[in-house]
Amino acid sequence: MKPVSTIEGRAIPFGAKNVDTDVIIPAAWLKTISRDGLGQGAFETIRKDPDNIFDSAEFSGAPILIAGDNFGCGSSREHAAWALLDMGITAVIAPSFSDIFSGNAFKNGILTVALPQDQIDRLLEVAATDAITLDLENQTVTTPFQDRFTFQVDPFRKRCLIEGLDEVGLTLERDAQITEYEQRQRQDMPWLATGTEIAA
Repeated sequence: MKPVSTIEGRAIPFGAKNVDTDVIIPAAWLKTISRDGLGQGAFETIRKDPDNIFDSAEFSGAPILIAGDNFGCGSSREHAAWALLDMGITAVIAPSFSDIFSGNAFKNGILTVALPQDQIDRLLEVAATDAITLDLENQTVTTPFQDRFTFQVDPFRKRCLIEGLDEVGLTLERDAQITEYEQRQRQDMPWLATGTEIAA
């Protein structure tokens, strides 16, 4: 997983509330087991409008999405997080998130930041013309106009995101202890290693 520390750039001022995972990535795209290319299907129904914000040249490659309350509600499809990543989005700012979406986002290296609605409104205003900076280490969102908003983040998730640790990475952190246990087990219970059984 790619480490996340500071995310700076244009933010897509989407702002819609109750955006469910079927809007983020429609069910027709769930047949794939690959993460590649899902960005093409992200927000497909919205992108049918030729003037949609996601295909605006002004926000091309934007790493931040600003959304409304209850973002990511609906089904538990992890494809929603994959689709956002494939679009280049590594952070979503909203007043609140579905718990399942937030968990899927975290496991895929996407930072979800919950801020009060008045601060979201201000960021939507700034995002229309200027870049925004997310500082995970200091847990702040700042703008070129001296706005500074602080956010809360679970310490475990913060460490994993900053160090780029997914579940495999966390397991490999204990490689020495795992190896020691396996060696001890082979010595104490050799029949498990050889596949043979001790006669009763």
